[in-house]
Amino acid sequence: MPREDAPWTDLDTGSGRPLHPAAARTLQAAWEHGYADPRRLHRAGRLSRQLLDNAREVVAAGLDVRADEVTFTSSGTEAVHRGLLGLARGRRRVGPVVAHAAVEHSSVLHAAAWSAAEHGTTTVSVPVDARGRLDLDAWRTTLADARAAHGGVALLALQTANHEVGTVQPVAEAAELAGDVPVLLDACSSVGWHPLPAGWAVAAASAHKWGGPPGVGVLVVRKHVRWRSPSPADDRSDPRALGFEDVAGALAAAAALQAVTAEAAEAGPRVHALVDRVRRTVAATVPDVDVVGDPDDRLPHLLTFSCLYVDGEALVTELDRLGFGVGSGSACAASTLEPSHVLAAMGALTHGNVRLSLRPETPEAEVDRFLAVLPGVVARLRAEVGM
Repeated sequence: MPREDAPWTDLDTGSGRPLHPAAARTLQAAWEHGYADPRRLHRAGRLSRQLLDNAREVVAAGLDVRADEVTFTSSGTEAVHRGLLGLARGRRRVGPVVAHAAVEHSSVLHAAAWSAAEHGTTTVSVPVDARGRLDLDAWRTTLADARAAHGGVALLALQTANHEVGTVQPVAEAAELAGDVPVLLDACSSVGWHPLPAGWAVAAASAHKWGGPPGVGVLVVRKHVRWRSPSPADDRSDPRALGFEDVAGALAAAAALQAVTAEAAEAGPRVHALVDRVRRTVAATVPDVDVVGDPDDRLPHLLTFSCLYVDGEALVTELDRLGFGVGSGSACAASTLEPSHVLAAMGALTHGNVRLSLRPETPEAEVDRFLAVLPGVVARLRAEVGM
């Protein structure tokens, strides 16, 4: 536990930001007026439908897509799963290969593995470079080999930017190489910070990562994409949805997205500069440290560095005691501190790592305090193991 006299700051908001004030203001009114089934024809149902349609239009505008391409899901994970499985099912006659970058989120890896086990698809992992960026030459080779061995590729799953190190992926270039192979875009970590790139066919996003409420995901399927629902038929009018939409949650998510999009021009450069400071200072003040990811072409708020001869769990615990919440291990399995498959794919040190994810309002003074404390923490932990 933190010392009682120590302030505490959350530097680990990549998997969930505090609820944006715009979302908080919207929720109460939306709960009051958007409780009814939006499929009903009576007054309360029509009002819920109006609120849901409004949420869809606002989110579509924020993502620069058509409103009728947007579906609300129960989470970003569900959106990724339905996006990938729906593409694989819709294109199973084209080819069985589900390709993904080696640094994709576990939701992609699990969906691809499930598809292989249940439907006989073939999963191919495409290598990345030392900064975590998709190796385009390897992707070109993967395409040729898959077509020769299996007849075709169902899809490529690729992030807008990596959820652990922030490196922006060459989505448009990968899509151009892919030709008619659709790209499933995992935008869960980037929406609110980075615009969607060109070239994708299906996208997934997660509201609580941009300051919306938890339990709201977004699935976007572009028109004319060959996507088929991987689930049993539902009685809802949107075949991409499952069950009763969270109308209030969708409206609050839309309000938060509209707000953070308006704030991004100011918040993005500010947070980018703070992370730049951390990158430079950590490299200069902590011996035997590996600061990973692209230093420039990255999401503004994310940073990971690894400290040699330091246990990740001990580092998280000691920093928490001193008033700092940070991440470590794999972002997909942070509660178990499982070594990061992302860092392993990059050839980086996988243990003793610290992952920071700043929110737009992270105080500069708290970043300075973290940088002042960190070298001593690392030195003490190394001394405890005789290093």
